[in-house]
Amino acid sequence: PVHEFIAPEAFLSFLPFLLICHLDDDTVSGSSWITENNVQHSLSQTTKTTRKPYCGYKQQTLSRREQAEQESLLAAIQWPKPPDGKIAFVQSTDPAHSDFVIVKPSGFFKVGDQLEVLVHMKDFHGKPKQYGGDYLQARIHSPLLKAGATGRIVDCHNGLYKVFFTLLWPGEVKVSVSLVHPSEAIQVLLRLREERPDRVYFKSSFKSGRYSETTECNICLPGDLPVCNFTDLYTGEPWFCYKPRKLSCASRISHAKGGYQKGLLTQEESLFFQSDVNIKRPILSRGPDSVIVKPKAFTAEDPIASPSGYYYEDQWRPRTHWIYHFNKSDDITKCLQGKIIHLFGDSTIRQWFEYLTAFVPDLVEFNLGSPKNVGPFMAVDLKHNILLKFRCHGPPIRFSTVFSSELRYIANELNGIVGGRNTVIAITIWSHFSTFPVEVYIRRLRNIRRSVIQLLDRSPKTLIIIRTANVQELGPEVSLFNSDWYSFQLDSVMRKMFSGIAVHFVDAWEMSLAHYLPHNLHPKEVIVKNQIDTFLSYVCPLQT
Repeated sequence: PVHEFIAPEAFLSFLPFLLICHLDDDTVSGSSWITENNVQHSLSQTTKTTRKPYCGYKQQTLSRREQAEQESLLAAIQWPKPPDGKIAFVQSTDPAHSDFVIVKPSGFFKVGDQLEVLVHMKDFHGKPKQYGGDYLQARIHSPLLKAGATGRIVDCHNGLYKVFFTLLWPGEVKVSVSLVHPSEAIQVLLRLREERPDRVYFKSSFKSGRYSETTECNICLPGDLPVCNFTDLYTGEPWFCYKPRKLSCASRISHAKGGYQKGLLTQEESLFFQSDVNIKRPILSRGPDSVIVKPKAFTAEDPIASPSGYYYEDQWRPRTHWIYHFNKSDDITKCLQGKIIHLFGDSTIRQWFEYLTAFVPDLVEFNLGSPKNVGPFMAVDLKHNILLKFRCHGPPIRFSTVFSSELRYIANELNGIVGGRNTVIAITIWSHFSTFPVEVYIRRLRNIRRSVIQLLDRSPKTLIIIRTANVQELGPEVSLFNSDWYSFQLDSVMRKMFSGIAVHFVDAWEMSLAHYLPHNLHPKEVIVKNQIDTFLSYVCPLQT
């Protein structure tokens, strides 16, 4: 991972998460049932009564091994807490008062050396912070060379942070450090994740003849109203909708994003989420912010885990294997000839489908009549026997309307694939899980991992590639639902759960963080191209 916290023993010991699930008394949106014919609303579902929440993610029974793994994963992402319960805003981290220094700014550096940077965090009074837990992002870059790489961050738990960079190219190398969220904001994000898994809500339409109703759906539905249980029979993935007033559960026809809950923060908490104050703000240097790096006589790189790669002349260079840059559509066609490619996940891997169908003229999209941006999608090159498919993952998925029949879980889809040397599978699953307790994500990955292992057991030559999460633009509202901090935590869990398994990774996290372009949930084409080049280099490795 790019951002590493070395926590004291107190933080490494697993603290059981208190899982709470409720709607505020004033929450009405999405909870009412709607009949589209005469548009009646029933607000009885928000009656102020004390009712136990119904949370599907709490009903799971884990084996001893699964429980141990879950506790280990939760302990690994445990985040340092401020010493006191409530911190006043003026005592929280202020990036404008904070600064960093290069430990040896005038030292002699050559390619392959480590560069150390010390970050000093201060509050709005300019007083040094005495505790850690801030979430930082850091990179080195040379704008003229279009070169960039991420840094490894270590929290010293006293207001100081060390950042370690591996110098990977010669020339002037600049250091950039930014505060994504102060530690005080992280505590708010933690609270929301555990107490408000309903803050994105979903809905389903039920229809019989000309009569239809729409009700709210989620992994966790509050209250004691009758619910339709759509828990998957094979994976046990929980999903519930409030039962329609007149129709049966079997009459469900669609799933869609309902919306985002408002009023999640107190006035004091909202001060920790201000765009031009403390969300993704640069921390300036006290002294030089760059060093001069000399070439190295011997070019073999040291086997260091961080970073996984770097940009040079806008091309991504992984540090563990050779990569080929597919600049001609014919090269992609030659690589994919005779192959079936399955893309599973969210809109960030749908970008791969869109890139390939736009760049390769012979790869023609077959019109399945699917909703735009939702899928499923299919493209065919009959001349070269290439089949490319995209399918979104099962709920929770924050897309516009998806037909219920198209809601498929990745694990079940993998179980239906024969596999073999001509089968390529790429998976990404992260963004739509950021509003839920991490246990929900662990369960989903456990199911996918089981199906991946079974597929590799029966067809070892099947190629499976996982696209990691990526960073994105953040504002006050987006931070509460899709913060990079949520994504970073999920990404850390995913990498741990798939380590030691015969899958390959496209490190979209570093590829989006190391690049000079502004952060974007859907990275721009130059970044997507580098992801595709990495992906295809696994499909057709260079013979070196």
